[in-house]
Amino acid sequence: MRLVMLGGTGSGKGTQTSALCAHYQIPSISTGSILRDGITSGTELGKKAQPYLEKGELVPDELMIEFIKRRLQESDASQGWILEGYPRTAFQAEELDFLLHKLHQKLDWAIYLKVSESLMKERALNRGLVDDQPEVIQRRIQSFQDFTIPILEYYQYCDRLLTINGELSPEEVTNQIISQL
Repeated sequence: MRLVMLGGTGSGKGTQTSALCAHYQIPSISTGSILRDGITSGTELGKKAQPYLEKGELVPDELMIEFIKRRLQESDASQGWILEGYPRTAFQAEELDFLLHKLHQKLDWAIYLKVSESLMKERALNRGLVDDQPEVIQRRIQSFQDFTIPILEYYQYCDRLLTINGELSPEEVTNQIISQL
């Protein structure tokens, strides 16, 4: 099973990724973890990405796709994986498809956890994380609308989008996903 998890801030992406990884016994591949590992281990790729992260900028697409490529070639990902935090743009979604084709892999589904804007705000504020401030949350929601909606359209066009009501309880959401996969 090869999946991409999509949704706005507070939609439950992390919760559902954990549940599905445990259910299917596949790894979660988080771009944040990949980048941190690359930097702390001092890889050439990590050194190239570090200046962007230190400035709070997005790592360029060509570097990100190389990070993803290397991670997908590791042995624990041979039977499947769930990508969380990637792709972030429609261009990256297309690049991921090209990469998977080269690796003789195929994305099964992009799972979209659909949650209303008001519930995204409420959940994010209730998490109590340091950076979950109202103005930051609003920027994340705007970013989601600007960048993720085109990704949803791309996967819808490719007939690989599975839209799930993310407003249900976490257990109900997990059960819906598993039943539809």
